[in-house]
Amino acid sequence: MSNDEMKQKLRAAFDFRTAVRVYNNTKITDEDLNLILDAAWRSPSSVGLEGWRFVVLENEEIKAKLKEVAWGAQYQLETASHFILLIAEKNARYDSPSMRDSLIRRGITDDEGLTSRINLYESFQRNNMEMADNPRALFDWTAKQTYIALGNMMSTAALIGIDSCPIEGFDYRKVNTILEKHGVIDSEKEGIASMMSLGYRLRDPKHPQNRKNRKEVISFYK
Repeated sequence: MSNDEMKQKLRAAFDFRTAVRVYNNTKITDEDLNLILDAAWRSPSSVGLEGWRFVVLENEEIKAKLKEVAWGAQYQLETASHFILLIAEKNARYDSPSMRDSLIRRGITDDEGLTSRINLYESFQRNNMEMADNPRALFDWTAKQTYIALGNMMSTAALIGIDSCPIEGFDYRKVNTILEKHGVIDSEKEGIASMMSLGYRLRDPKHPQNRKNRKEVISFYK
């Protein structure tokens, strides 16, 4: 595929993608689902932490309970081919085991290298982000990184003709309680960041895709 053909395919995918709330019950193939999930798995994260998990929810009992507290996912929970939970890590401080593990995973294994990088991250969290001693801020930091993976999954899905919808319309406290009760998460260590449905639209959207004028959101400063 040439560069021009790839550009056309990308633009077509962006035009195709819309927030689909009702699907036609057609199942996504395992191959396509795994490609979409790999887009999340391979996504970048701040300082390479990967402070996330992506749970493909297939348990109908949990889905039924989520439906009671997720007003923004009523029809998706019933009709989507797959439903994905984006889980974010809590307490991802510079001195946490997960931070150290992320460094080792990337090949920084010597004591000097580890100490140097951890000191850098301490300065980043304390001075730049002012979040090192704020559990809520630490969770928000990892939670917002999951949106990189969310965007990559939606774009990948659109490229292969699969619809999606990002979901924030739910009671976070109650969802976490349900997921904790069923052993999906350990609420001391992680929490729900957002959800996403995947499938094939039942019908085309009533309204065309609309955006602000491009000049309002994109500018060049010289």
